[in-house]
Amino acid sequence: MIAADIFLKGHECNPDGVLFTNHDGTRMRYCDAHERIEAIAAALQAGMDDAPAHWAVYSPNDAAAFLCILSIFRAGGCWLPVNTRNSVEDNAYILKRNDCTLLFFHSSLEESVRQLAAKVPEIRSFVCIDAPSDLGPSLSEFMASVAEGAQAEEPSRDPDAVTAMLATGGTTGLPKATAWTNRVWECLIASFLIHMPVGRRRPVYLVAAPMTHAAGVIALPLIAKGAEVVILEGVDPPAIMEAIEKHGVTHLFLPPTAIYMLLDHPRLRMFDYSSLEHFIYSASPMSATRLIEAMEVFGPVMTQGYGQAEVPFLCTFMSPQDHVEALQANALKRFESCGRPTQLMRLRIVDENDREVPPGELGEIVVQGSLVHKGYYKDPEMTRETLRDGWHHTGDIGRIDDDGFVYIVDRKKDMIITGGFNVFSSEVEQVLMAFPDIANCAVIGIPDDKWGEAVTAFVQLKPGAVADAGEIIAFCKERLGGVKAPKSVVFRDRLPLSPVGKVLKRRLREPFWQGRKRRV
Repeated sequence: MIAADIFLKGHECNPDGVLFTNHDGTRMRYCDAHERIEAIAAALQAGMDDAPAHWAVYSPNDAAAFLCILSIFRAGGCWLPVNTRNSVEDNAYILKRNDCTLLFFHSSLEESVRQLAAKVPEIRSFVCIDAPSDLGPSLSEFMASVAEGAQAEEPSRDPDAVTAMLATGGTTGLPKATAWTNRVWECLIASFLIHMPVGRRRPVYLVAAPMTHAAGVIALPLIAKGAEVVILEGVDPPAIMEAIEKHGVTHLFLPPTAIYMLLDHPRLRMFDYSSLEHFIYSASPMSATRLIEAMEVFGPVMTQGYGQAEVPFLCTFMSPQDHVEALQANALKRFESCGRPTQLMRLRIVDENDREVPPGELGEIVVQGSLVHKGYYKDPEMTRETLRDGWHHTGDIGRIDDDGFVYIVDRKKDMIITGGFNVFSSEVEQVLMAFPDIANCAVIGIPDDKWGEAVTAFVQLKPGAVADAGEIIAFCKERLGGVKAPKSVVFRDRLPLSPVGKVLKRRLREPFWQGRKRRV
């Protein structure tokens, strides 16, 4: 199976069914989407030359954005997701480094696209997916550039062809691109359907979290089974709750932060959630107390997967039945687990010499299987460092119990997971050090009920300097965006340093994480 087959499989089994129900109420059937995908893909192929077929989609949650992603696969190109919450500088860096040559964009982001056009001249073409634009053709005009009824040529069926590159962070804090091949997609879809099999009832999947991340990726295995994808503009608790009841939603993904918002909403128990089969949570750990509360409200449907940008979503899996059995046995520690290794993946816990450790002992989580990405684009050194002897080294520290359940307890990489997004502290520190009055700084994640981890800056000011936290946070937001900017600033006269002058972050972290079993 290749990425282009994802939509074609769904079309085969449900040609007259609804593919997308968009946030504006419009609906699109598989048969109608098929015609549009063929036209968009044919237009993409018509513009191909020696430049990389690296085509980006920059949009909030929208059916037209999904259509463009499926068209990129059909044309045999490589999809580059662009996070709408990133700063323009971040996205310019990602698009330039990943050799983007065409950008599909939503009109709500046109001003940012104008800035990107100036910063990334390598992007030759701009297509606005929902409206006319002077930056380039609209999507309708783009489709009309080929003959009516045009069919795209068959893309390469090479299992190792790269069909998507998702941005992640690196040890320097600069984003890198993980290369997903056709083989990765095949394994992801097979693994998803093994662990969450689709029965006689047609799936209905609700997209509320950003489609540039897990919420969008999870839609694709379900599209391959002819699902209806209901799209909301964002995480709005009343809209999510209403949509579940109205559309008979069977599958839903949300990060824990968003689930907490639902649980805290006064209208939570006013809706019918009986259609749900899998309420998937991932991206960061979830409080055991709140997980039990979610099971009481939504039923025995809570489902967890563990993965990374390099190994998407299903390294491990904790099924609804696993959750129920843990609750029935009062084995509440089990809720700290991310599940057991999935059927198509191997997982080990290894020491610093890459030797497997016995159950119960801590070590780095490493995984092996077709779900593992091909490597980091244009970064062979990082690829060699991470992919060793056929195993992907996750950078997560964990253990595995006698029943095979995996527990993540700390993070080897200096990374913060806040609201389901990855933030590398060094990137934030670089911006902080550009603030005129800061002499030294360190950024860590501290436990937070809403965000999982809150980005927190420890700052040492220059002698005689005066600055307030709000001023520093605003400075970071302007350069990094709201996700990466610190939520709070702690001023210190002096930061703890190692003999070689590095800030000892473990000393800063310890008071906040003391007494907790997990350090993530």
